[in-house]
Amino acid sequence: MDTGLSGKRVLVTGASGGIGSACARVFAAEGARVVVHYKSGKERADEIVAELDGAIAIGADLTVEAEVDALFEQAREQLGGLDVCVANAGVWPTPDEGVWQVSLARWEETLRANLTATFLTARGFLREVERTGHGNIVLIGSTAGRFGEAGHADYAAAKSAIQGGLLLSLKNEIVRIAPLGRANAVAPGWTVSPMTRGALDPDVVERITRTMALRKVASADDIARAVVVLASDELSGHITGQVITVAGGMEGRTLHG
Repeated sequence: MDTGLSGKRVLVTGASGGIGSACARVFAAEGARVVVHYKSGKERADEIVAELDGAIAIGADLTVEAEVDALFEQAREQLGGLDVCVANAGVWPTPDEGVWQVSLARWEETLRANLTATFLTARGFLREVERTGHGNIVLIGSTAGRFGEAGHADYAAAKSAIQGGLLLSLKNEIVRIAPLGRANAVAPGWTVSPMTRGALDPDVVERITRTMALRKVASADDIARAVVVLASDELSGHITGQVITVAGGMEGRTLHG
């Protein structure tokens, strides 16, 4: 089925990472022109751009307002505008710390790297939508934002806000400036990526999949395909404000002994 994404201009933030690079590749396979955003992974971003026709790499720290504004300005200059934004960039803090152990500095840093960065990205894209009158945005949440995540309450809180209040406000606001504009989210569960690969040894996989009907960990492509469906007006033109969980049927309870 034709996704209708050929020729579309797509920004993927955090596209030098596992899920982000998979999104960039899948959009490019559909004929889209992709902005591969990176923060510090310039070499990796350049490698991805070299694989994809018409792709460009732009660096920015998404927690810095001026750099986010510059990202959208450069994208507009080089591509003439944007039709789709995938707000994928985020940071999962590695240390496992209970709330009583989490410093205020870590809490604020995690929220800034996830929630604030997503807000600034969404704001920049909606300013572009206001200019053009069309566009779709897909936010990347997490199952941590649905079920919580012990030892990572800061990350869970940020992702819950992204796929909750922020998403639901965006889907109501985008239609003020684009009558057919849509906002949705994908909530990945455990996914093989550079961020999680070191934590996914066989014992860990056996334990975490006890809450999942499908006893396997997702690939980055599993997430990317769901993102592309939500970005496509042909495939999901009447879907907005929804969170698609890609987590093998994960529940907040143990399903297997």
